[in-house]
Amino acid sequence: MAKRSAALLVFRLSEERGLEVLLGHMGGPFWEKKQARAWSIPKGEYGEGEEPVAAALREFEEEMGSPPPAGDLLPLGESRQPSGKIITTYAVEGDYDIRGFHSNTFAMEWPKGSGSIQEFPEIDRAEWMTFDQARDMVLKGHVPILERLREQLAGRG
Repeated sequence: MAKRSAALLVFRLSEERGLEVLLGHMGGPFWEKKQARAWSIPKGEYGEGEEPVAAALREFEEEMGSPPPAGDLLPLGESRQPSGKIITTYAVEGDYDIRGFHSNTFAMEWPKGSGSIQEFPEIDRAEWMTFDQARDMVLKGHVPILERLREQLAGRG
């Protein structure tokens, strides 16, 4: 059975920059020097019995350091990632001040094989990106999610 994650994509619309989305740069030594394809929609795994929407809200707060903006959630459906994981994504329009960003951490052996366990942030920084910027920077498996958001927003105008 495929692992399941839930994600919350925060977006805002402005006359000068158009559609912008809030993304997080993945933390840890593997991603440290990478830029392209190293950004992610805040997300995390959830278990049986937990509602995806509850997991998406929880994971956003854990990875971004504060609750998401209040607003009506827009379901973006499920997306299968190259790893086989299935992500259920919701979007919400609002603002988020990245100056207050701070992520939870994870522990891993680093350097590999050293026996030394170190803590790293799950997300090491957050940034607002235009749709075109985000499409180039986000993990390849997240691109269809961004496109689905843009399609849904175009349909409501």
